[in-house]
Amino acid sequence: MSITEKTEREGLGAAGAQLSTAPADTFAEAPALGVLGWTRWMWRQLTSMRVALILLFLLSLAAIPGSLIPQHSDQLKVAAFKVKHPTVSPFYDRVGLFHVYSSPWFSAIYILLFISLAGCIVPRSWQFVGQLRSRPPGAPRHLTRLPAYSTWRTDASPEEVTEAARKALRGRRFRTSVSETSVAGEKGYLREFGNLVFHISLFGLLIAFALTSLQKAEGGKLIVEGDGFVNNLTQYDDFGGGTLYGADDLQPFGFHLDSFDSKYATSGPEKGTALQFRANIHSYEGADDSKAVKGEISVNHPLSIGGEKVYLISHGYAPVVTIKDAKGNVTRAIVPFLPQDTALTSIGVIKAPDAIGKDGKPDALGFRGIFTPTFALDAKNGPHSSFPTLQYPALILNAFHGDLGMDAGIAQNVYQLDATHMKQFQDADGQPFSKAMKVGDTMELPDGAGSLTFDGIKTWASFTISHQSGNEAALISGVGAILGLAGSLFIQRRRIWVRAVRAEDGVTVVEMGGLGRSESARIADEIGDVALQLLPDAPVTPDDEAPPPESETPAVNDDEGARA
Repeated sequence: MSITEKTEREGLGAAGAQLSTAPADTFAEAPALGVLGWTRWMWRQLTSMRVALILLFLLSLAAIPGSLIPQHSDQLKVAAFKVKHPTVSPFYDRVGLFHVYSSPWFSAIYILLFISLAGCIVPRSWQFVGQLRSRPPGAPRHLTRLPAYSTWRTDASPEEVTEAARKALRGRRFRTSVSETSVAGEKGYLREFGNLVFHISLFGLLIAFALTSLQKAEGGKLIVEGDGFVNNLTQYDDFGGGTLYGADDLQPFGFHLDSFDSKYATSGPEKGTALQFRANIHSYEGADDSKAVKGEISVNHPLSIGGEKVYLISHGYAPVVTIKDAKGNVTRAIVPFLPQDTALTSIGVIKAPDAIGKDGKPDALGFRGIFTPTFALDAKNGPHSSFPTLQYPALILNAFHGDLGMDAGIAQNVYQLDATHMKQFQDADGQPFSKAMKVGDTMELPDGAGSLTFDGIKTWASFTISHQSGNEAALISGVGAILGLAGSLFIQRRRIWVRAVRAEDGVTVVEMGGLGRSESARIADEIGDVALQLLPDAPVTPDDEAPPPESETPAVNDDEGARA
């Protein structure tokens, strides 16, 4: 509000009081001396809307590192980040950037915003209740000072004019208050109601996000077709839970991956683009898998079971291999390979930690390589896949022997081969030994160290099992915030006064004035509409003499009404 506008409204007395429940701006006021004065001043600043917006902005900024830097919920990614960025990682660790959402500084901003919104809402709510219970303020002394003003003279009596004005304003859903010579009308309370709903909804969003953070749980599981999953902590490949959610809160259910269907465009510029991903399953609640029911999980269509949601994340292929060591011991494995591109060129490792060498001593075998659903080879990309379906599958492997490091007591990534204490097999020319195989081919290792047979291929699918509390509350609060904001933006709080007094010549002088929270043409238009509605009951009496002086207008106490 400008200084001029503020001065003018102060001249209107109670009728010009602010038309909102917003607390007075005390940002520039100097605090009183003493501890109590400083405490009051800091509380006023904390509960001001300006500070609440600043805190909301700071909270959004503080959340950015959590989406850019790996968080402790995924320890493997954090470990990989620390290895790749050894210089900045210690600093990130000290300031809590690997656990942003549970860090003290993020919690401090969150709690301050929580307090700030609560401090805004409570006094606004009481003030709004007071406004609803109070009468519209009486007419100011000088209606001519209002932004919208109209006057005319009529032969109707003041009582007839005020009664007609009351009916007209009531018909327009104004709350009215009638005095001896004037009618006061006010409407637009939904603006302040919308404002309150907006702030309460923001408060609700904070609570919903807090509940979601404390009670959420999310885990991942890669399942090869033919295998299943039981909702038990030991079944997860990775699992992260909130502070208030642990292994005891996992609901009993399970599902079995029967098969996986995928379709891709086979021609045109969209060749290779996925058209359909669908996991065909049997699922059951509780511990009895005999009651499993048939179902499916597809992209954007998760399985809802046991209060959890199971999302389909990705899929790929798992070569089926048989490994023999130098002593003829056989190991059969189904090994998922991880896709690296849209054509599902995949990389992976195969481990045989219990293999025995020719000398009878432990000599673990390890293989690292590429799987291609549709094999292609060129000078630029080397061996790769040209299409994501199994048209010409091939498995290309390098072989190692030695110590896999699995007995060192350090967790290993099952999709990586630690060759620190291993030696790569070499061919007769001294080159790294490798072999490209079709299904049914066998890779014979040098010096009779064993063999690997490529038996077949299975499809795998990865799923995310998610538990989230507070989603419904967040949705309701979000919708409420939008509706409340729309109401506070598009509904105008406004007041209209109609005064009718008998002039010395016996003619009734009718004055109308209007005041809105913001200067706009709407209040002037509404004044005109009400005036037109009054004309049949208070027709204009032509009088070319001077209009009635302001002294003829009875004064109304400036302190009357207007609890706005």
